[in-house]
Amino acid sequence: MRIDILTLFPEMCAVVFNESITGRAIRAGYLEICAHNFRDFSDNKHNTVDDTPYGGGAGMLLRAQPIYGCFENLCNNLGCRPHLIYMSPQGRVLTQKRVRELAEEYTNIAVLCGRYEGVDERVIEELVDEEISIGDFVLTGGELPALVLADCVARMIPGVLKSEEAFTLESHYNGLLEYPQYTKPPVWRGREVPEVLLSGHHANIERWRLEQSKKRTAERRPDML
Repeated sequence: MRIDILTLFPEMCAVVFNESITGRAIRAGYLEICAHNFRDFSDNKHNTVDDTPYGGGAGMLLRAQPIYGCFENLCNNLGCRPHLIYMSPQGRVLTQKRVRELAEEYTNIAVLCGRYEGVDERVIEELVDEEISIGDFVLTGGELPALVLADCVARMIPGVLKSEEAFTLESHYNGLLEYPQYTKPPVWRGREVPEVLLSGHHANIERWRLEQSKKRTAERRPDML
């Protein structure tokens, strides 16, 4: 899979996706992530990408032309049109289900990062396929949400994690929160690891884990049940 990020701060993105699991996936050839600065496509000598909004109001708005030029150049270089996502607090909230769908349905995804007061609405009407939010709050820009999305999708790509079990047993994958987990030592500050996990009885362990997942979901996220 290839993920392209349209941003004013490509270096900010590179620092994150070149590390850890995504970095290993890129080096192994399972994933390609590229960041593009749409300031490079500004049509004025000062390379400005923002302007005051019509009708007044505080802040600046990203202009349509530099973003359009950047996306058009990306499409020409790829030889196809990637699925374009705009990270926005007005979008539908990202879920593990949507992450799985994106990983399964597309081989090319582009992510647009807003800044300031957002982007000219005509960009959304002309180019954007869907808007996604990572929560009901507002950040200073779309780079962090874009990296969250890229990381979530990357983990679903075959080969990125050591085994499918690495994500199928996690919170949200099957509609439940993940069960509690423990490692050595068996007793820490008077707190003991549940006896069933030390028993070696795999059927009982799986039964306990499912029960704990249901219990934790009911206590912490009853809206998921």
